Amino acid sequence: MKKIAEQLLEIKAVALNPSQPFTWASGLKSPIYCDNRLTMSYPKVRKEIANGLAQIIKEHYPDVEVIAGTATAGIPHAAWVAEVLDLPMVYIRGKAKDHGKKNQIEGFISSNQKMVVIEDLISTGGSVLEACVAAEQEGADVLGVAAIFTYGLPKGIENFEKAQVPFTTLTNYNELIEVAVSKGYINNSEVALLKKWKENPKDWQK
Repeated sequence: MKKIAEQLLEIKAVALNPSQPFTWASGLKSPIYCDNRLTMSYPKVRKEIANGLAQIIKEHYPDVEVIAGTATAGIPHAAWVAEVLDLPMVYIRGKAKDHGKKNQIEGFISSNQKMVVIEDLISTGGSVLEACVAAEQEGADVLGVAAIFTYGLPKGIENFEKAQVPFTTLTNYNELIEVAVSKGYINNSEVALLKKWKENPKDWQK
């Protein structure tokens, strides 16, 4: 959805800087930095996202019975989506607690309950796919993943295909670049650099 891409750029949840790349936590150099946590602070944007995610869930996963959020960024969006759809909501920790009941999933799920997992953004998909495995180990039937944004990296697509987990997003890297050019955030000469990074992020600056 171009409207979502436009809003992410407007609130600076996504920053593009091909000439002075950002460094991700992994050490990877990137011309883009996405911080969808900022959307929480903008009621109009977060409502648009919640309604958009609810719509794609109804379209792609109509049998859903419970909404799950990944800790921590997916939790608020999962709560808002669950409210729109009038469904139960849980969240999935990165790892099980080492005390109490040692839960990894907070909230109640029943055996074989059909679940959609909400994530804020997808790069390689590693963390959300681990969350899906954890949910299935606790008895859920994971239908798929819904996220705000994906970089569309080949490695991420490969990982989801290997895990046999479908995913859908509100907007993506290519759409974001298209909107960024049309709104004057970047110029045409920078587009080639951005496209080259997506093809092979590790070798982008070599």
